[in-house]
Amino acid sequence: MDGSGLASLIDRALAEDIGSGDLTAQAVVPADARATGRIVQKAEGVIAGLEVAEAVFRRVDPDTVFRARLEGDVVAELEGIARSILAAERVALNFLGRLSGIATLTARYVQAVEGTGAAILDTRKTTPGLRALEKAAVVAGGGRSHRSGLYDALLVKENHAMLAGGVGEATRRALTGAPPGAAVQVESASLSELEEALDAGAKSILLDNFAPGDLREAVRSARGRATLEASGGITLDNVREVAETGVDRISVGALTHSAPALDLSLLLEVQRA
Repeated sequence: MDGSGLASLIDRALAEDIGSGDLTAQAVVPADARATGRIVQKAEGVIAGLEVAEAVFRRVDPDTVFRARLEGDVVAELEGIARSILAAERVALNFLGRLSGIATLTARYVQAVEGTGAAILDTRKTTPGLRALEKAAVVAGGGRSHRSGLYDALLVKENHAMLAGGVGEATRRALTGAPPGAAVQVESASLSELEEALDAGAKSILLDNFAPGDLREAVRSARGRATLEASGGITLDNVREVAETGVDRISVGALTHSAPALDLSLLLEVQRA
């Protein structure tokens, strides 16, 4: 996400939270009070999105000092006008917790398949408006990013194949119609569809909801003719078994649609003169 896009996203999030003003801070906290603070993580995990959190605090008040620390349970240190820090707190922590949660879950999947050679990838099952940030969090957790959207790669899925008259015909149309440099991937729901895609020239095939035995057969059948990606029904409990079938990649929608936020808090102290 470019700078203008991030600024616009942050502005919308701040407007949603602050509205016409922070009534509690205005009533309770002196306007000239200054504070120092620490963002601490209350659970183990991979931190992602510190640059977004910093941008939130500085969007509210450019004079707020934000220092990433990552030492022990301390994630970052802050100092500045207390009201400004309080106004930015929830939005900053929401971004940071969400992105760190994605990075943390991704790291668990990556660790689960360590040594198999299989890569863990994300999907397009992201929060609307947050895709670029969430995909960056997957990368921070050790995963790889799949296509960004419908515009930068071709993925022939079951509905495309049905409308085109079958997997083989859809594959041929995709390979012929793809812009120069655009990757083409074809989804197959069975071993017979895998053969159709291979015969039509597919070099990247997504194996949708294949059982482990069928995945192994697919790997034998493809014999290096195409990159194979397993998808559908992947969990931390079965991802190792899937990886050991010999597939090259495993895409996991849960990385972005089901990752729990990492628990973080902001602790403030009065800044003494």
